[in-house]
Amino acid sequence: MHPIFQKTRNKILKEINNISFFKTANELAYQGALEKHQSNLPLLSAADLSLVETIKKEGAVITSLEALSIPSTGEMLQAAKSLMPEIPKSISGDKNEYVVHASDKQIMKHPELFIWGLQERLLNIIENYIGLPVAYHGVYLRRDIANQVEEKSRLWHLDKEDRKVLKVIIYLHDVGDDDGPFEYIPQSLTPAIARSLKYNYRYIKDPIIKQYVSPSDCKSCTGAAGTVVIAGSGSIFHRGRIPSSGDRFTLFFDYTSKQPYTDYSSLSKKHLVTLAKKYFSPKQKNYVLW
Repeated sequence: MHPIFQKTRNKILKEINNISFFKTANELAYQGALEKHQSNLPLLSAADLSLVETIKKEGAVITSLEALSIPSTGEMLQAAKSLMPEIPKSISGDKNEYVVHASDKQIMKHPELFIWGLQERLLNIIENYIGLPVAYHGVYLRRDIANQVEEKSRLWHLDKEDRKVLKVIIYLHDVGDDDGPFEYIPQSLTPAIARSLKYNYRYIKDPIIKQYVSPSDCKSCTGAAGTVVIAGSGSIFHRGRIPSSGDRFTLFFDYTSKQPYTDYSSLSKKHLVTLAKKYFSPKQKNYVLW
């Protein structure tokens, strides 16, 4: 879909979903779809089921690449390490620039990065959280710049791409409190804060959030290289804390249902088709080309 038409479509869908009548109808259809798909959810091991239950209850869970034991992790990490030095500190020269992503061209040179997000164990975990057939929106290799810019994802927000959005975040180096950790407010507190703020998917500065929660309620996800944060980012207020000790390098893998509010991908349709022809199994294609 042409970017202009896609943007227009996404805007229309959001406006429709904000109309009370359609909200009710859509919610009934959504609950019906969840019930219908319940019997088709993949079976999980006790460990993976525990991960899903923690995400549902808490909003996020911290694990590791070692614990997940996803096939092709070694190739994915090698690709990420070779690509990290190629990501510049700036691409626009804008003083407000705070993050630089690997380009489509760079990701296409390292397909192992994209393919890692299509591993069966990972997708089974995600489908059990989302409750519906999964759409994989791709991978982002981010360089978050150590500066004082306080914009967008560095502010508190909920992701608005779908009712349930899941992000799998991998730390490519040790991330402590000064290295820009992912932070979130638990699932048990987020709805009340959203109601109090009359939240409409804007970005919220930290002093405002702190009027509603204590500092101890803001969970900071620190960890060594290889730490994995799996977050239901559409259901919890979250942000990336501004790094101060050095630039933060991470991988983000994005997932929603196949009926999201916003249709997007980390790669162009042309690149997705190219990858699919070369690397994807028929089952994997269903998660990407839907």
